[in-house]
Amino acid sequence: MSLIVSDTTPLNYLILIGHIDVLPRLFGKLLVPPAVIHEMRNPKAPAGVASWAGSLPPWIEVKAPHTDLHLGVGAGEDEAISLALELGDAAILIDDRKARTVAQSHGLLTIGTIRILDLADEAGLLDFESAISRLQATTFHVEETLLEPVRAKVRARKGA
Repeated sequence: MSLIVSDTTPLNYLILIGHIDVLPRLFGKLLVPPAVIHEMRNPKAPAGVASWAGSLPPWIEVKAPHTDLHLGVGAGEDEAISLALELGDAAILIDDRKARTVAQSHGLLTIGTIRILDLADEAGLLDFESAISRLQATTFHVEETLLEPVRAKVRARKGA
């Protein structure tokens, strides 16, 4: 896997919790379709997210898919999945359950915000529990049954 495409949600929440900087350190350059940038610049988006999207860092490349597959998910998710499929050897940063299922059914490796935080903790870029606490103070929703195995893995890794 050499290419990473991102949907809106992981970018949004990593910006909100102050950890957007882990993405280039974990993955290098990210490809982001125009619909994702459009969603991030929406007037209803949090001010920090809209501001970030208005002045993209050099590790973000905006790239549109040649064909929008109309997969029955949101516009950003649809473009992100379509782009990742076109690129071939790509993974996708995505959280929405339905969109993850669609992406996986097309053979894509999906990486969610929780996994990004786990990888960043493993790389020594942040403290997982602190990041999760900040994430849970936002509108991000995760079932405890999905979060607890990751917490257990992090505790085991840290010898706690």
